[in-house]
Amino acid sequence: MAIVPILITGVVVLYVIENLKHMSNEGKLGKKKSEGAQVLLDSLIPLGMIFGCAIGVVLGMFSQFSLLFTINLGAVVGYLLGFFAYKSYSKEGNEYS
Repeated sequence: MAIVPILITGVVVLYVIENLKHMSNEGKLGKKKSEGAQVLLDSLIPLGMIFGCAIGVVLGMFSQFSLLFTINLGAVVGYLLGFFAYKSYSKEGNEYS
């Protein structure tokens, strides 16, 4: 059971890094017009990890799984959701900026 979070984390991190590398090579990384929108865009992945850890702590207190396991999985899910939010917010033609 101790190796499962490490494997899940590794797979998710490799997926996100490869996608970001592919977006960078194609020149499709997000750039926003206003400074505030750019700061939000750059903060989506770390914010996802922070919120995922917080949710993992809460779930770890009330579930049968260990706290370390739930914090790790919460951070990984937050990392992945933050990446998807980054990807959707950084699309060209977005009128949020």
